[in-house]
Amino acid sequence: MFAQMSVWGLILLQQEVAFDLVSMWNQMGLAARAVVVIMFLMSAWSIGVMIDRYIAFNAARKQSRQYAPAVAGALREGKLEEAIKVSERYKKSHLAKVVAAGLQEFSAHQMSSEIPGETIESSKRALERAQAITHAELNRGLSGLATIGSTAPFVGLFGTVVGIINAFEGISTEKSTGLGAVAGGISEALVATAIGLFVAIPAVWMFNYFNSKVEAFDVEMDNSSSELIDYFLKKTQKMAAH
Repeated sequence: MFAQMSVWGLILLQQEVAFDLVSMWNQMGLAARAVVVIMFLMSAWSIGVMIDRYIAFNAARKQSRQYAPAVAGALREGKLEEAIKVSERYKKSHLAKVVAAGLQEFSAHQMSSEIPGETIESSKRALERAQAITHAELNRGLSGLATIGSTAPFVGLFGTVVGIINAFEGISTEKSTGLGAVAGGISEALVATAIGLFVAIPAVWMFNYFNSKVEAFDVEMDNSSSELIDYFLKKTQKMAAH
């Protein structure tokens, strides 16, 4: 009979233990709640970066596709001022930002009496500066995304450790090893682990995705800079021949 009563008592105890989100939050200690709040803030920030970079990269890709043939046509006709105006119209294009800097520098030096070689070197430095600035703009927020992706599991692990400690404290306080004694600690550990992975996995995926996009943009900017320098050299040679 006592065995039956103990079994029924365990069943009733298990029924009282709820593992829905509200109940688990209520069972959490102060440290575990702080961990969950921190991870939700990390998740919100990383989602904001993802949305911002996705919009910026899509705009850069779209405008660059429109910009490339437009500026190429102006340069073929030898219209530097027109090429500069075209570049200024595509403010979100990574190619336009770089090419515009080189065109402006070349145009400014072309009006002076500088040695052609110095004009080319000056234009090359302007292109390099513009490319470095544009690369930094494209990379904005990605280092934070990488940091969240690498640290969120450890923050979750800290919450897991806190939950396990609370579970043992429950056993010590209740003088029992039943589910009720460890339910609070187990819920803390499970929630902290799950949220840590939930925050980290998308952050790592999206960091790798955006990083590959930045590398592709860098290659495009390098190629555009090289082609523009070749154009300047040919134009300088023609001017010297005349």
